[in-house]
Amino acid sequence: MITTPDLPLEPETTAPDRPEQATPDWLWRSGNLVPWASAQIHVNAVGHASAAAIFEGIRAYRAAQGESLLVFRLEDHLRRLYDSARICRLDLGHTPAELTAATLDVLRANGYRQDAYLRPWAFPRGYIKEQMVPADSLCEVVIDSWRVDSALEAPAGCRAGVSSWIRISEASMPPRVKAFSNYHNGRLALLEARENGHDWPILLNERHKITEGPGACVALVRDGRVITPSLTSGVLEGVTRDTVITLAEEVLGLAVEQREVDRTELYLADEIFFLGTAWEILPVLAIDGLRVGDGSPGPVAAGLRDAYTRVVRGRSDRYHHWLTEVQCP
Repeated sequence: MITTPDLPLEPETTAPDRPEQATPDWLWRSGNLVPWASAQIHVNAVGHASAAAIFEGIRAYRAAQGESLLVFRLEDHLRRLYDSARICRLDLGHTPAELTAATLDVLRANGYRQDAYLRPWAFPRGYIKEQMVPADSLCEVVIDSWRVDSALEAPAGCRAGVSSWIRISEASMPPRVKAFSNYHNGRLALLEARENGHDWPILLNERHKITEGPGACVALVRDGRVITPSLTSGVLEGVTRDTVITLAEEVLGLAVEQREVDRTELYLADEIFFLGTAWEILPVLAIDGLRVGDGSPGPVAAGLRDAYTRVVRGRSDRYHHWLTEVQCP
């Protein structure tokens, strides 16, 4: 069985071309590029403020031709950041145009020449002494980054198990918000999965329907159809999920169903895969100890990975509108 090494929820990879430096030189903080080492806050600014913190994960890919980097679906990621801020009643204090420019500035300042990962995140500014962060709190916004290699062209897969932990729901904490606090739910499921001999968990909702993994959406293939839990099942409104749905329908010509998914459908699936910015498209080779298909990455996942690679590397004119090009020194 082919398995992945441990994949962190947020990838942390030292650049092979800069092995001495695991961190970038610069990050963007509330309007300015600042040296990574001096980007500090007081310990009293961490506690309650961090409970309301929101973030995004964005990838920039080296173009197949030329020296440029291609930021994938930057506008969509920033739109989701603002959606998260609205639901959490936070004031980011910057326009989308400012954050777009800041994202590109971070890539240029750090001189990336290979694939990179960007993390814009926001937390209430200053010392929050109230137990609950007040509504409309002005945020400090940081855009961090690091080198990370794509796994799209690697024949990787993983083992998954259905978790006993229930996915958070709209009745408690909105799953469509990309908030750090939401990820503790997935962390508990991950710890349980590792104890049970799996690589990654899949969580059910309160109706015992499939939702997602601890940082990635889930899709399966059955009888030539791609099936993924509906947005009302308790999942993040994934940018990669939307990308894969589009590519499955428009490039591979497959029917896609967005609906509630029973646990036992996983056991009958021809293919299962995780979908996420950090995870890209990661096939599941076994679920709860049962082999998926023949136990190797399937043809639909392979086709999607190929189509996805062509898009993010700038080899597909059809989806060029998803890319923001930046020339790095």
